[in-house]
Amino acid sequence: MKPTKRTIAIVCGGDSSEHDVSLRSAQGLYSFFDKERYNIYIVDVNGTDWQVDLPDGTQTPIDKNDFSFRENGKLRLFDYAYITIHGTPGENGIMQGYFDLIHMPYSTSGVLVEAMTFNKFVLNQYLRSFGVRVAESVLVRRGQERSISKKDIIEKVGIPCFVKPANDGSSFGVSKVKKPDQLAAALRVAMMESDEVMIESFLDGTEITVGCYKTKSKSVVFPVTEVVTKNEFFDYDAKYNGQVDEITPARIPDELAKRAQDLTSAIYDILHCNGIIRVDYIITKGEDGCDKLNMLEVNTTPGMTATSFIPQQVRAAGLDIKDVLTDIVENQF
Repeated sequence: MKPTKRTIAIVCGGDSSEHDVSLRSAQGLYSFFDKERYNIYIVDVNGTDWQVDLPDGTQTPIDKNDFSFRENGKLRLFDYAYITIHGTPGENGIMQGYFDLIHMPYSTSGVLVEAMTFNKFVLNQYLRSFGVRVAESVLVRRGQERSISKKDIIEKVGIPCFVKPANDGSSFGVSKVKKPDQLAAALRVAMMESDEVMIESFLDGTEITVGCYKTKSKSVVFPVTEVVTKNEFFDYDAKYNGQVDEITPARIPDELAKRAQDLTSAIYDILHCNGIIRVDYIITKGEDGCDKLNMLEVNTTPGMTATSFIPQQVRAAGLDIKDVLTDIVENQF
């Protein structure tokens, strides 16, 4: 007797500035999944409007009581949710809490890890306590903008510095501040995306990124990608409009690449992650002339279009993305 195929929801959209980017990741995932093994549906989450894309091109609403839907009059239930929302509610623990309540297995880490990795300042302080190198930073909450001391901030983080939304999963609202009098305007821009803003030291070096996933039986760390942007920094245009060179494997010594991979694996374990993560770093030179790995952020729902970092790294590793996704799904059954 032929085994019943699992039904998987690719959950995308969300309520952040990267809603449309998430839809592109969903299309990428849809093309990657093994259709012989799984029934695949895309679920677009937009506020409280949750819709399933049906094969005939129409949409039908999700019943949030049990994440079910009806197709041709028949009730359909999902077995698994692959979350590819960039930003709220899929990258900060909210969607994960919902799936925990209805006992639906999903592709990302749990509520605490998602909430922590979504808040860049909290994540930095937590990983610093485990010996992970991170840039100096200051947190500014909404309402504190006028009371903060520009002098104290600059003394701690220096100039130039970055001002970025602390509690946001996107590239929007990020500014590179080169003069002290630019700080107030940069804070206003970042506050449009988040109620908390992180002001972070500028690190001059080579940017790299490393993907990783683990199952009960294996640990897979992908080749390192070097990120060379033509812009001031890796902003939205660099990330999504091709204004960047992505080189896999990175043009760095093998020993340094191995260090980045080992650190990524360690961060995965420290956070007790699930599914695929991607960790971004800046390589700087220390006073002793040695290369230093500085963690920038941990992405728990990395982009999954055909040209995104993770699919690139999977190909460079000689793996099939279809098999990787099957590993991740079947790990929870």
